[in-house]
Amino acid sequence: MLNSKSLFLRRKQRVRNRLRAAAAGRLRLSVFRSSKHIYAQVIDDAEGKTLVAASSIDKTLKDGLKTGADIAAAQAVGKLLATRAAEKGITQVVFDRGGYLFHGRVKALADAAREGGLAF
Repeated sequence: MLNSKSLFLRRKQRVRNRLRAAAAGRLRLSVFRSSKHIYAQVIDDAEGKTLVAASSIDKTLKDGLKTGADIAAAQAVGKLLATRAAEKGITQVVFDRGGYLFHGRVKALADAAREGGLAF
């Protein structure tokens, strides 16, 4: 019997497999969404290293946010991630939404990262 957790994991694996096929060596922008915060990181899968990371618990963002679990927080994290990536010269990434649907906080983070200069 399939419960919501197993469906989530299957969707996550399906998305990851499609990303690997379409990535063509690009870096991966991975999103993790918890009930209280949102996290994003740019990962180099060839070396297995995180190059840039941002989250709603960063000291630079935490004071200005009402909560870490809303669309405003996701937009702030996306902008912060894009500026940190630009400082390191990262412009092209492939967006990894994991098992999350592309709406709400995940979409807000992606849109803010695009506005900040990251291209998917």
